[in-house]
Amino acid sequence: MVQVFPDTRHQRCWVHETANVLNPLPKSQHRAARSLLWEISRAATQAEAELGIGRFAATFDAQSPPAMACLVRDRPALLAFSDFPAEHWQHRRMTNPIESAFAPVRLRFSRYDSGTGVQACSERLATLAATAGFLPLA
Repeated sequence: MVQVFPDTRHQRCWVHETANVLNPLPKSQHRAARSLLWEISRAATQAEAELGIGRFAATFDAQSPPAMACLVRDRPALLAFSDFPAEHWQHRRMTNPIESAFAPVRLRFSRYDSGTGVQACSERLATLAATAGFLPLA
């Protein structure tokens, strides 16, 4: 990527970074670590995110230096979204901004794809027929 687009700023996905940071931590620490990482990723400003990283370091640096090293190493790429307008942040935090932008559309259609058998097909046809006025609603 760097060779093709050398001037492009790079960004890391918070979902994948969270997994990378939690990996070296003991399972008993995952809930607290995930909560702090969530606060960092949802900070209103970059300054708040930096304070969150400081809180994470104070809590987990002594317990797991590899987890902290992962977070510090990727800090500029993780906070790159804060350089863009705030209304774009939700989509910029994800791995795939295009997929993130169309998530509401995908949610609308997933309820219709829940069943694939004969029963599900019959239920959908009955609902359509009732909606169109061909059958009385139950």
